[in-house]
Amino acid sequence: MASINLNVARWTALPLGVVYGLWHSNSLKKSAVKERAAIKYRHKEELINKAKAAYYAPKKIHIEGASQIGIEVRKDADFSTWYTQVLKRSEMLEYYEEVSGCYIIRPLAYNIWHEIQSFFDSAIKKLGVEDTYFPMFVSQRQLEREKNHIEGFAPEVAWVTKAGSSDMENPIAIRPTSETVMYPYFSKWIRTHRDLPLKLNQWCNVVRWEFKKPQPFIRTREFLWQEGHTAHFTKEEADTEVRQILELYRQVYEDLLAVPVIKGVKSEKEKFAGGLYTTTIEGFIPTTGRGIQAATSHCLGQNFAKMFDIVVEDPSALASSEGKEAKKLHVWQNSWGLTTRSIGVMVMIHGDDKGLVLPPRVASIQVIVIPCGLTVKTSEEEKKRVEEKINDVVKELNSVGIKAKSDLRDTYTPGYKFNHWELRGVPLRLEIGPRDLTNNQTLSVRRDNGVKEPVPLDKLTTCVSDILNTIQKDMFERAKKVYDEHVKVIQKWDEFVPALDGKNFVLVPWCEQEHCEDKIKEKSSRRQPEDDKAPSMGAKSLCIPFEQPTEPAIVPGETKCISCDAFAKRYALFGRSY
Repeated sequence: MASINLNVARWTALPLGVVYGLWHSNSLKKSAVKERAAIKYRHKEELINKAKAAYYAPKKIHIEGASQIGIEVRKDADFSTWYTQVLKRSEMLEYYEEVSGCYIIRPLAYNIWHEIQSFFDSAIKKLGVEDTYFPMFVSQRQLEREKNHIEGFAPEVAWVTKAGSSDMENPIAIRPTSETVMYPYFSKWIRTHRDLPLKLNQWCNVVRWEFKKPQPFIRTREFLWQEGHTAHFTKEEADTEVRQILELYRQVYEDLLAVPVIKGVKSEKEKFAGGLYTTTIEGFIPTTGRGIQAATSHCLGQNFAKMFDIVVEDPSALASSEGKEAKKLHVWQNSWGLTTRSIGVMVMIHGDDKGLVLPPRVASIQVIVIPCGLTVKTSEEEKKRVEEKINDVVKELNSVGIKAKSDLRDTYTPGYKFNHWELRGVPLRLEIGPRDLTNNQTLSVRRDNGVKEPVPLDKLTTCVSDILNTIQKDMFERAKKVYDEHVKVIQKWDEFVPALDGKNFVLVPWCEQEHCEDKIKEKSSRRQPEDDKAPSMGAKSLCIPFEQPTEPAIVPGETKCISCDAFAKRYALFGRSY
């Protein structure tokens, strides 16, 4: 009760929320607090009423002065509404109203997917991967050949049951993934070790009929992806490719999208159903404190090869067979995939209260050039000179591969145009007016941090290129700094849930046992409704990072698991996730 014994100056100096918190707290006797307030503060009821209003005042959500063309809510106050507004009002996406959970990807967003495709497809071709396309339909018989594999997808499989007005005798599934579609043909095409490796990739759509709350790009019923499927003669070859592909996925996220990730291997519980092991890159959304699986590269082992009879003759036995049938060897297989979820992750990481913030390497427009300083007193001749210079600037930038565009619409003010292109995330704005022509320069304004800098027109291409490279680098470094600050190395269970509640990942010593993983999820659940602003679901294992903490290092046979009495094997990354 010592906190109640305040002199009038100290009492009235307390924030109103604190005053009402003291009055409202069950740990204090309300009568005693009221009595002290009456003695030390004459207008106690006025104080209490004001304090009560402050205590219950909702966090400021809406952005003052925001119009219908801009973002109306703050990212950190109403993340879900903010995310939806950014996607729709920037014209990245439109809801497909005919079917829930499906979305129209508009050109601004599809261009990002195109940039990802261009980079990744070029890279995998250097590894000997060829593009192909398989049908999107799969028979029930074929889909169910690998029980363990399809079990994880079964609740999400969409079925075609009618043709016109007639019921189909044999319903056909729409692919949730293509292992069971492709592998019967692998068994036809692969006969000898000389047919290996077989490396195929397809860019396509898949359907997974999600019953959870759909979220554009993040969790949708139809999405675009690439799926690679390869067959190898040895496990060593398969292992090498798994890591090569995972590194390419890291490059997509970090080098193109400026989004930091952690590389690792999934636990047995979280690995791809029917596979040998799964490697992953894990992203993190700081605003919600949730992790998100960014892409996966799986070693399938020989399980699917045995199921679909994908075999080759043992070349070491051929020479000595002398007419006898050579021994059959099952191939080793991999599969790997990256989806349009990557676009949503990028938006969540970099977007701000003005809208999108696009990394230059994936922006369809990298530079927007806008006339400024034109007034009613500006002559038509001078206005024409400004517009001609803007057109020259755009042509010069385009000539060196910089994606530039002008906005010469005379029905809108410069301020309106600034907001228009900021909402769409254009990395760099150049402003040119009569005074700039006199000074032979343009004013550059960065979208990521608002920094303004004059650029000499005779050094235009060099300076703009340098600024764009700096923006790309700075965006990644800022995101990486935030990511690293939210990864906490925890040694004691008592610190586990508080760290999660602080919107963090936790790296913990772990025994890697499945029952322990289930227990951790149960113990870390808050048992209350999920909330984007304060997620409360239990933590799951995200991955066992390849790069392990060294301080403190895990001592085999000595370091205990954070959750049970077993000895820890490695540090594992746990967190709440999408």
